[in-house]
Amino acid sequence: MRLVPLIDGGGQERGLRSGTLPTPLCVGIGRAAAIAAAEMKEEAVRLRGLRDRLSIGLARRVRGLRLNGDAERRLPGSLNFCFTGIPALSLIEACPGIAISTGSACTSASVEPSYVLRALGLSDEDANTGIRIGLGRFTTSEEIDFALDTLADGATRLRAETGMARWGSTPI
Repeated sequence: MRLVPLIDGGGQERGLRSGTLPTPLCVGIGRAAAIAAAEMKEEAVRLRGLRDRLSIGLARRVRGLRLNGDAERRLPGSLNFCFTGIPALSLIEACPGIAISTGSACTSASVEPSYVLRALGLSDEDANTGIRIGLGRFTTSEEIDFALDTLADGATRLRAETGMARWGSTPI
């Protein structure tokens, strides 16, 4: 099957792309890759520390919290939790000051349970309580503390509103 160009004109890349590549952007991506390669190990250690701080803090404050996936063998800036009994969309609405989602960026428009969580063996009901949290290069410890407080308070408030305040599952 032959690819169809998105933009006509120019004839670059055998007619599949028009226009000249922007040299400053090409240089910029090369420099960004060099910086990332040089700082990757240190950054992974820093992110792991922030991730663990958030994970441990949530486990102490939110009953019924379940970590999805392996606790250690995961990307250093990636967490996914089930807030058992709390629909993920309700928790997102209760925590407007933080950016969290129910699934990957490529499925952000979907309201279906995460296919990844279902592949891990979670029921649709449990998968619908799953929240994805991503940390990055510019995430600070103050932001982790804010997210911890916001998520814990949001979960507690939602449980109280729905009569689940005495909900007694053990945390992770």
